[in-house]
Formats: sequence, C-alpha cells, structure tokens
Amino acid sequence: MITSAWWRRSATAVAALALTLVPAAAPAAAAAPVATSAVVAQHRQLPEPPPVEQARTELDQLTVEAPHSMEGYTREKFPHWIKQYGTCDTREVVLARDGQDVLQDDQCRAVSGTWVSPYDDKTFTDAKALDIDHLVPLAASWRSGADTWTTDKRKEFANDLTHSQLVAVSAASNRAKADKSPDQWRPPLRSYWCTYSRAWTDIKHVYGLSVTEPEKSALVEMLDTCA
Repeated sequence: MITSAWWRRSATAVAALALTLVPAAAPAAAAAPVATSAVVAQHRQLPEPPPVEQARTELDQLTVEAPHSMEGYTREKFPHWIKQYGTCDTREVVLARDGQDVLQDDQCRAVSGTWVSPYDDKTFTDAKALDIDHLVPLAASWRSGADTWTTDKRKEFANDLTHSQLVAVSAASNRAKADKSPDQWRPPLRSYWCTYSRAWTDIKHVYGLSVTEPEKSALVEMLDTCA
C-alpha cells in the first residue's frame, strides 16, 4: 500500500533525478537495459502534498463556481509527454520514479520493474499495464480555468513533476476515473483518500483553478479521513 508518507515535495529531487537517470550510451550492436534501481531507491518518492490543515486552508481559498464549457477542448492543447532530458520523456521519468528495480533501455523506456498502483493497491511488473495519471485531469482543469490559459501553461500543467500531479497507476483505475472530479470518482483504496484529496486541492490551488460545490464537499469529506 502506498501511504501519504511516500509523498515528498522536492523540486531539487526531480532535478537530481534528471541528472542521474540518464542512461549510459549503448553499444551500436546491442542496446542493453540500463539499471536504475540505485537511483530510484533515492528518488522514488512522489512530491508531497501539503499537510491536511494547509490543504483545508487552500480549499477555502478556491473560487467556487459552475464548470466552464468544454467547447474547444482537446487533449492536444495540453502538449505531453515532453522530453525532460535526453530521450527521457515525462512518462518514463514518472515510471522510473514510482517503480522499484526499474530497468530502462537506451531510449529510456522501462523494460522491467515493479510498481504498486496507489489507487487500488495492485502490483505490476509490466510498465505497459500502467498509465501516468494527471491527478487533476486535463479536461477537469479545462472546466475549472485552463480554458483561458496559454499553451505553454497547459504544457507545464500536463508535465508537472514538481507538484503532486503525476502518478503511475493501474490502467484500469485511470480509465475508470477518466476526467471525473472527487464527487464523481474516488480511489477504490479508501486509505489513499487523504493523500488524494490533499494533492487535488493543492494542484487546484497552485494553478488557480476553481471547484464546484459538490467537488468541494467531496474534498472536505475526503480530507476528514486524514489521521
């Protein structure tokens, strides 16, 4: 089970990860997987969302309003996954960060490792079974203010490794969630609600996004599960 203790806010850790995870150049005749387990052991924690009391304060500061129109929305308006360093894109960085004993090939693709999906506590050894979830979905951000953003800001949001926005989860849980807000979908693993609600609230606060009344009520309920 992944608990909220795993989440640590650290932009410098992401920078260190970018410098140390670059795969060694593979011989032309054979592209051997590169072991990243030693680095992952140091940098596998997700950015930590604020403690519950700060999250409650942030939630109270969010604008409450009806959802914006979805007119004009496409995922292409949120460019992802971008290259973070070398051949490593955002997806591969998150897979390396969130997994254990991860091996990458010369193109930075995860070829083996172990991952635990925090939404449903399921374990995987095949990266193809995982999605990188935008904790606040792209469409949900559009309905709450991203419809007015520049493309550059949407790209930043869609590839944010500094805040609690990206997490490797089971494809099944990610697709069940889709673009739903917390009043419409919550992680099946109830013990993860505290982390999820703190992260959702903080992302909305960081990016100045609004919430609906039902969404805010659901977040309050989930924050109440924090010990």
